[in-house]
Amino acid sequence: MSMIRYESDLEILVVTKGHPFERDPFFEIFDTIPDIGWSAVEQPAAQTFFTPEHAQHYDAYVMYDMPGIEFSVDGPKFHDPPAAYVDNFMKLLERGHGFVFLHHAIAGWPTWPEYADIIGGRFLYAPGEINGHPYPASGYRHAVKHRLRCVADGHPVTEGLEQGFEIEDELYLCPIDEQRLTPLLRSDHDFVDSNFYSADLAVRGEMFSRQGWSHPRGSNLIAWTHRYRNSPIVYIACGDGPDAYRNPDLRRLIANAIRYVADPAHR
Repeated sequence: MSMIRYESDLEILVVTKGHPFERDPFFEIFDTIPDIGWSAVEQPAAQTFFTPEHAQHYDAYVMYDMPGIEFSVDGPKFHDPPAAYVDNFMKLLERGHGFVFLHHAIAGWPTWPEYADIIGGRFLYAPGEINGHPYPASGYRHAVKHRLRCVADGHPVTEGLEQGFEIEDELYLCPIDEQRLTPLLRSDHDFVDSNFYSADLAVRGEMFSRQGWSHPRGSNLIAWTHRYRNSPIVYIACGDGPDAYRNPDLRRLIANAIRYVADPAHR
Protein backbone atom coordinates (compact mmCIF):
# COMPACT_ATOMS: atom_id res chain seq x y z
CA MET A 1 0.00 0.00 0.00
CA SER A 2 1.31 3.45 -0.92
CA MET A 3 0.32 6.10 1.60
CA ILE A 4 1.28 9.76 1.93
CA ARG A 5 -0.20 12.13 4.49
CA TYR A 6 -0.23 15.92 4.93
CA GLU A 7 -2.49 17.61 7.49
CA SER A 8 -4.48 20.87 7.26
CA ASP A 9 -7.98 22.29 7.87
CA LEU A 10 -9.77 19.89 5.50
CA GLU A 11 -8.54 16.33 5.13
CA ILE A 12 -9.04 14.43 1.86
CA LEU A 13 -8.14 10.97 0.61
CA VAL A 14 -6.76 10.80 -2.94
CA VAL A 15 -7.30 7.37 -4.53
CA THR A 16 -5.09 6.33 -7.46
CA LYS A 17 -3.94 3.39 -9.64
CA GLY A 18 -5.31 1.62 -12.70
CA HIS A 19 -4.07 4.25 -15.16
CA PRO A 20 -0.50 5.56 -15.49
CA PHE A 21 0.24 9.11 -14.36
CA GLU A 22 3.18 11.23 -13.26
CA ARG A 23 3.00 11.17 -9.49
CA ASP A 24 4.98 14.21 -8.36
CA PRO A 25 3.38 16.74 -10.74
CA PHE A 26 -0.07 15.35 -9.93
CA PHE A 27 0.29 15.44 -6.16
CA GLU A 28 1.72 18.95 -6.43
CA ILE A 29 -1.86 20.06 -7.17
CA PHE A 30 -2.82 19.29 -3.58
CA ASP A 31 0.39 20.72 -2.13
CA THR A 32 -0.62 24.12 -3.53
CA ILE A 33 -3.98 24.21 -1.70
CA PRO A 34 -3.18 25.75 1.69
CA ASP A 35 -6.33 24.76 3.58
CA ILE A 36 -6.51 21.16 2.35
CA GLY A 37 -4.44 18.32 3.78
CA TRP A 38 -4.25 15.10 1.86
CA SER A 39 -3.45 11.43 2.05
CA ALA A 40 -2.89 9.22 -1.01
CA VAL A 41 -3.55 5.51 -1.28
CA GLU A 42 -3.59 3.13 -4.25
CA GLN A 43 -6.14 0.55 -5.33
CA PRO A 44 -6.82 -2.14 -4.20
CA ALA A 45 -5.50 -1.16 -0.74
CA ALA A 46 -7.71 1.94 -0.95
CA GLN A 47 -10.78 -0.25 -0.54
CA THR A 48 -9.91 -0.60 3.15
CA PHE A 49 -10.68 3.10 3.59
CA PHE A 50 -14.20 2.86 2.14
CA THR A 51 -15.89 2.14 5.44
CA PRO A 52 -17.90 4.58 7.55
CA GLU A 53 -15.31 4.18 10.30
CA HIS A 54 -12.36 5.18 8.10
CA ALA A 55 -14.30 7.80 6.13
CA GLN A 56 -14.98 9.86 9.26
CA HIS A 57 -11.32 10.90 9.18
CA TYR A 58 -11.71 12.51 5.73
CA ASP A 59 -13.86 15.40 4.58
CA ALA A 60 -13.92 14.14 0.99
CA TYR A 61 -12.45 11.56 -1.38
CA VAL A 62 -10.77 12.49 -4.66
CA MET A 63 -10.93 9.61 -7.14
CA TYR A 64 -8.14 9.47 -9.71
CA ASP A 65 -8.24 5.69 -10.06
CA MET A 66 -9.42 3.36 -12.81
CA PRO A 67 -10.01 -0.05 -11.20
CA GLY A 68 -11.64 -3.13 -12.66
CA ILE A 69 -9.80 -3.12 -16.01
CA GLU A 70 -6.92 -5.32 -17.17
CA PHE A 71 -5.38 -4.42 -20.53
CA SER A 72 -3.98 -6.85 -23.10
CA VAL A 73 -3.43 -6.98 -26.87
CA ASP A 74 -6.57 -9.13 -27.10
CA GLY A 75 -8.62 -6.34 -25.64
CA PRO A 76 -9.52 -5.25 -22.12
CA LYS A 77 -10.63 -7.73 -19.47
CA PHE A 78 -13.06 -6.49 -16.86
CA HIS A 79 -13.28 -7.48 -13.20
CA ASP A 80 -16.14 -7.03 -10.76
CA PRO A 81 -15.59 -4.90 -7.67
CA PRO A 82 -15.60 -6.82 -4.38
CA ALA A 83 -19.09 -7.03 -2.89
CA ALA A 84 -17.91 -5.58 0.42
CA TYR A 85 -16.38 -2.58 -1.37
CA VAL A 86 -19.63 -1.90 -3.24
CA ASP A 87 -21.62 -2.19 -0.02
CA ASN A 88 -19.31 0.21 1.81
CA PHE A 89 -19.28 2.66 -1.09
CA MET A 90 -23.06 2.79 -1.04
CA LYS A 91 -23.05 3.31 2.73
CA LEU A 92 -20.80 6.35 2.26
CA LEU A 93 -23.21 7.72 -0.36
CA GLU A 94 -26.12 7.22 2.02
CA ARG A 95 -24.22 9.13 4.73
CA GLY A 96 -23.57 12.03 2.36
CA HIS A 97 -19.81 11.63 1.97
CA GLY A 98 -18.45 13.94 -0.75
CA PHE A 99 -16.61 12.72 -3.86
CA VAL A 100 -14.61 14.44 -6.60
CA PHE A 101 -13.90 12.26 -9.65
CA LEU A 102 -11.10 13.31 -12.01
CA HIS A 103 -10.39 12.49 -15.65
CA HIS A 104 -9.92 8.71 -16.19
CA ALA A 105 -11.96 7.82 -13.09
CA ILE A 106 -14.98 7.89 -15.41
CA ALA A 107 -13.75 4.56 -16.88
CA GLY A 108 -13.53 2.73 -13.55
CA TRP A 109 -15.41 -0.46 -12.61
CA PRO A 110 -16.95 -1.11 -16.08
CA THR A 111 -18.96 -4.13 -14.83
CA TRP A 112 -20.61 -2.10 -12.05
CA PRO A 113 -23.52 -0.34 -13.82
CA GLU A 114 -24.38 1.94 -10.90
CA TYR A 115 -20.88 3.37 -10.86
CA ALA A 116 -21.67 5.22 -14.09
CA ASP A 117 -24.77 6.65 -12.42
CA ILE A 118 -22.72 7.79 -9.43
CA ILE A 119 -20.27 9.68 -11.66
CA GLY A 120 -22.75 10.79 -14.32
CA GLY A 121 -21.14 9.15 -17.35
CA ARG A 122 -19.02 6.25 -18.53
CA PHE A 123 -15.92 5.96 -20.70
CA LEU A 124 -16.04 2.62 -22.52
CA TYR A 125 -12.86 0.81 -23.53
CA ALA A 126 -15.01 -1.67 -25.47
CA PRO A 127 -18.53 -1.55 -26.89
CA GLY A 128 -21.01 -1.89 -24.05
CA GLU A 129 -24.39 -1.03 -22.63
CA ILE A 130 -25.46 1.73 -20.26
CA ASN A 131 -28.95 1.72 -18.77
CA GLY A 132 -30.14 -0.64 -21.49
CA HIS A 133 -28.71 1.37 -24.39
CA PRO A 134 -25.85 0.00 -26.52
CA TYR A 135 -22.83 2.23 -27.09
CA PRO A 136 -19.66 1.87 -29.16
CA ALA A 137 -16.24 2.10 -27.55
CA SER A 138 -15.46 5.64 -26.46
CA GLY A 139 -13.02 8.05 -28.09
CA TYR A 140 -9.96 9.91 -26.84
CA ARG A 141 -7.75 12.72 -28.12
CA HIS A 142 -4.51 13.80 -26.45
CA ALA A 143 -3.10 17.31 -26.10
CA VAL A 144 -6.15 19.24 -27.29
CA LYS A 145 -5.92 23.00 -26.84
CA HIS A 146 -9.41 24.18 -26.05
CA ARG A 147 -11.28 26.80 -24.05
CA LEU A 148 -13.65 26.05 -21.21
CA ARG A 149 -16.74 28.21 -20.82
CA CYS A 150 -18.40 28.61 -17.43
CA VAL A 151 -22.12 27.78 -17.58
CA ALA A 152 -22.77 28.00 -13.83
CA ASP A 153 -22.16 31.57 -12.71
CA GLY A 154 -22.47 31.84 -8.96
CA HIS A 155 -21.80 28.17 -8.29
CA PRO A 156 -19.13 27.54 -5.62
CA VAL A 157 -17.23 25.10 -7.86
CA THR A 158 -16.69 27.72 -10.59
CA GLU A 159 -15.95 30.63 -8.23
CA GLY A 160 -13.19 32.75 -9.76
CA LEU A 161 -13.55 30.99 -13.11
CA GLU A 162 -16.53 32.89 -14.44
CA GLN A 163 -14.57 34.07 -17.51
CA GLY A 164 -13.58 30.51 -18.37
CA PHE A 165 -10.04 29.39 -19.14
CA GLU A 166 -7.83 27.70 -21.70
CA ILE A 167 -6.15 24.35 -21.20
CA GLU A 168 -4.23 21.73 -23.15
CA ASP A 169 -5.40 18.28 -22.14
CA GLU A 170 -6.84 14.95 -23.22
CA LEU A 171 -10.53 14.89 -24.10
CA TYR A 172 -13.02 12.00 -24.09
CA LEU A 173 -15.93 11.22 -26.39
CA CYS A 174 -18.24 9.11 -24.25
CA PRO A 175 -21.82 8.86 -22.93
CA ILE A 176 -22.75 11.56 -20.40
CA ASP A 177 -26.18 11.64 -18.74
CA GLU A 178 -26.71 15.41 -19.00
CA GLN A 179 -30.36 15.27 -17.94
CA ARG A 180 -29.37 14.30 -14.40
CA LEU A 181 -26.48 16.73 -14.05
CA THR A 182 -25.84 20.37 -13.22
CA PRO A 183 -23.43 21.62 -15.91
CA LEU A 184 -20.43 23.65 -14.73
CA LEU A 185 -18.02 23.99 -17.68
CA ARG A 186 -18.30 23.29 -21.40
CA SER A 187 -15.58 23.01 -24.04
CA ASP A 188 -15.42 24.78 -27.38
CA HIS A 189 -14.02 21.59 -28.95
CA ASP A 190 -16.27 19.79 -31.45
CA PHE A 191 -17.17 16.39 -29.97
CA VAL A 192 -17.56 14.39 -33.17
CA ASP A 193 -15.84 11.08 -33.88
CA SER A 194 -13.64 12.54 -36.62
CA ASN A 195 -11.91 14.56 -33.86
CA PHE A 196 -11.17 11.50 -31.70
CA TYR A 197 -9.59 8.04 -31.85
CA SER A 198 -11.00 4.69 -30.80
CA ALA A 199 -10.11 3.57 -27.26
CA ASP A 200 -10.88 -0.02 -28.23
CA LEU A 201 -8.36 0.06 -31.06
CA ALA A 202 -5.81 1.79 -28.83
CA VAL A 203 -5.82 -0.95 -26.18
CA ARG A 204 -5.39 -3.53 -28.96
CA GLY A 205 -2.20 -1.82 -30.11
CA GLU A 206 -3.59 0.55 -32.77
CA MET A 207 -2.99 3.96 -31.27
CA PHE A 208 -4.45 7.05 -32.92
CA SER A 209 -6.75 5.04 -35.16
CA ARG A 210 -10.44 5.30 -35.95
CA GLN A 211 -10.45 2.63 -38.67
CA GLY A 212 -13.93 1.04 -38.75
CA TRP A 213 -15.00 2.96 -35.65
CA SER A 214 -17.79 5.48 -35.34
CA HIS A 215 -19.46 7.21 -32.43
CA PRO A 216 -22.50 9.47 -32.06
CA ARG A 217 -21.88 13.16 -31.45
CA GLY A 218 -20.98 13.61 -27.80
CA SER A 219 -21.48 16.15 -25.06
CA ASN A 220 -19.02 19.03 -24.63
CA LEU A 221 -19.63 19.00 -20.88
CA ILE A 222 -16.27 18.98 -19.08
CA ALA A 223 -17.26 19.50 -15.44
CA TRP A 224 -20.51 18.87 -13.64
CA THR A 225 -22.07 18.23 -10.26
CA HIS A 226 -25.07 16.32 -8.99
CA ARG A 227 -26.27 14.44 -5.96
CA TYR A 228 -26.27 10.68 -5.70
CA ARG A 229 -28.31 9.40 -2.82
CA ASN A 230 -27.23 11.90 -0.15
CA SER A 231 -23.78 12.75 -1.48
CA PRO A 232 -22.52 15.74 -3.47
CA ILE A 233 -20.59 14.55 -6.53
CA VAL A 234 -18.32 16.58 -8.83
CA TYR A 235 -16.70 15.21 -11.97
CA ILE A 236 -13.93 17.08 -13.80
CA ALA A 237 -12.78 15.59 -17.11
CA CYS A 238 -9.46 17.46 -17.04
CA GLY A 239 -6.21 16.04 -15.71
CA ASP A 240 -4.27 13.86 -18.14
CA GLY A 241 -0.71 15.00 -17.45
CA PRO A 242 1.73 17.60 -16.11
CA ASP A 243 0.73 20.37 -18.52
CA ALA A 244 -2.83 20.13 -17.23
CA TYR A 245 -1.77 19.62 -13.60
CA ARG A 246 0.18 22.91 -13.69
CA ASN A 247 -2.73 24.92 -15.08
CA PRO A 248 -3.62 27.38 -12.29
CA ASP A 249 -7.28 27.50 -13.29
CA LEU A 250 -7.62 23.72 -13.16
CA ARG A 251 -5.98 23.76 -9.74
CA ARG A 252 -8.52 26.32 -8.61
CA LEU A 253 -11.36 24.26 -10.04
CA ILE A 254 -10.20 21.13 -8.20
CA ALA A 255 -9.76 23.06 -4.94
CA ASN A 256 -13.24 24.58 -5.30
CA ALA A 257 -14.73 21.15 -5.99
CA ILE A 258 -13.09 19.63 -2.90
CA ARG A 259 -14.32 22.44 -0.66
CA TYR A 260 -17.80 22.14 -2.16
CA VAL A 261 -18.27 18.40 -1.59
CA ALA A 262 -16.62 18.63 1.83
CA ASP A 263 -19.01 21.34 3.05
CA PRO A 264 -21.68 19.81 5.34
CA ALA A 265 -24.15 22.36 3.94
CA HIS A 266 -24.05 20.54 0.58
CA ARG A 267 -24.80 17.11 1.99
